[in-house]
Amino acid sequence: MAREDGPPVSAAFLLMTLGRRVRDEVEAGLRAEAMSLRHLSALGHLASGPGLSYSELARRAGVTPQSMQATLNALEARGAVVRVTHPGRGRRAELHVTDEGERLRGVGRGILAAIDDRIAEQLPDEAATAVTQALLALMRAPGV
Repeated sequence: MAREDGPPVSAAFLLMTLGRRVRDEVEAGLRAEAMSLRHLSALGHLASGPGLSYSELARRAGVTPQSMQATLNALEARGAVVRVTHPGRGRRAELHVTDEGERLRGVGRGILAAIDDRIAEQLPDEAATAVTQALLALMRAPGV
């Protein structure tokens, strides 16, 4: 993509930079609840697939199983998830999101919605929709 007043602009660089700004803002909002994006991600994956193993949750989140176990232990300690089975090597954790976990997910959704609203305010309605559709297409594209 070329600019009229200078060198080409990299879409990858722009996405990376904007993504970092949004991530920092989400993390700052979550800190008020003593949460991180990793906690929110784990709650989301677990809510959509109760009983997933630590390894499966870790793979989906792009972290190690040990890191995911620490994340889930922290969520369990604060009552956001409950363990239905006893822990054991090679066994599924059988963790489920509690009402407190759903409340925390709601906080995360609220933070994201506020950012979405501010993004939409910067663009004409049809452009905001087009940007969202283009980003979804890129997320689905292999190798991107």
